[in-house]
Amino acid sequence: MSKFRYLVLGSGMQGRACGYYFSKFGDAKEIGMADISMDVAQKAAERVNALSSSTLAKAIQIDAKNHASLVQTFKNYDAVLSAIDYSLNVDITKAAIEAGIHLVDLGGNTDIVKAQLKLNDAAKSKNVSIVPDCGLAPGLGNTLAAYGMEMLDETEEVQIRCGGLAQEPKPPLDYKLVFSIRGLTNEYLGKAWVLRNSKVAEIDTFSELESIDFEAPVGRCEAFVTTGGSSTCPWTFENKVKTYEYKTVRYPGHYDKFKCMVDLGLLDLEPVEVNGVPVVPREIFHKLAPAKLDFPGDKDLVVLRATCVGIKSGKRKAYQFDLMLFQDEDTGFTAMEMGTGYPAALVLIHAARGQTPKGVVSLEKALNHDIYMEELIKNGLPIKKTES
Repeated sequence: MSKFRYLVLGSGMQGRACGYYFSKFGDAKEIGMADISMDVAQKAAERVNALSSSTLAKAIQIDAKNHASLVQTFKNYDAVLSAIDYSLNVDITKAAIEAGIHLVDLGGNTDIVKAQLKLNDAAKSKNVSIVPDCGLAPGLGNTLAAYGMEMLDETEEVQIRCGGLAQEPKPPLDYKLVFSIRGLTNEYLGKAWVLRNSKVAEIDTFSELESIDFEAPVGRCEAFVTTGGSSTCPWTFENKVKTYEYKTVRYPGHYDKFKCMVDLGLLDLEPVEVNGVPVVPREIFHKLAPAKLDFPGDKDLVVLRATCVGIKSGKRKAYQFDLMLFQDEDTGFTAMEMGTGYPAALVLIHAARGQTPKGVVSLEKALNHDIYMEELIKNGLPIKKTES
């Protein structure tokens, strides 16, 4: 018998994939597809129902900035997945606690996650499990890292590399936009936190360029420091791991093209005056770039690699986990929709089952990794493990 009522807050790209995953693997008796746009919610519900040959999904119109409305809606469900902008996640967390409902979000901003973690006692008092930063990166990359670390007696180094790429790269940036443009610039510009010499260190983003090779058809790529991908792991593993780092993967040449715009000030946040009007350069980029980077109809792919190096039974050992994911011809979901939505949805399924700790818990502390990874792979994510 189906048990759980799930709510997806934000019924766009990743939200739709989450709703579908609940219908297939979540033992769902109802799936609310919520959005500020009723049209978006309705189309998402119809798609989930068509793909799952069910009537589980229902469309709901909701304004996520209306706290009272959130709480009232949340009370009709057992668990909610937030697939909307991370800037709202603290209030969504408060609403979930008030309503007594489990919550997982896609995250993307470590400072906001830290603010959520401060609500741990309140969440425990309501016997709910709240796990932030559960998408692809941050998200699955850190789960693979934590899984690999558990296989070692002592971990010395963790390296995570992840990228959403076009299957056929095109100018101007050899990049296809596969999620929010604001999310992209948030990752690229600012500061990143890593572990170096077992201590948390702040480093510049868009730095430390390197080459990296993947299996065909991807081949050689480049990777560079971006923010957010390591989430709270540097603090969780401080004094336990010597090195913990995350970089974003792109096709060769992307870095130089984007860095040129950065160096010219075209992505600055400080307003400049243009014909007497204050203009924020980055906001202009946010307005113009999506249409030039969208390439509707072009297929995407995702690469993710997590490498853990340390000591096992007195000998040096390395575990490497690789995911290469392509757009799904059967469901029509992009690689990024699946790679982000499916891992997050499974975390919420575990929370609904009572398999995650109560309170606000960092993802790297929230899961039984053996059970989670077995399910994730069985349900369709082709994660490959190699040892050396």
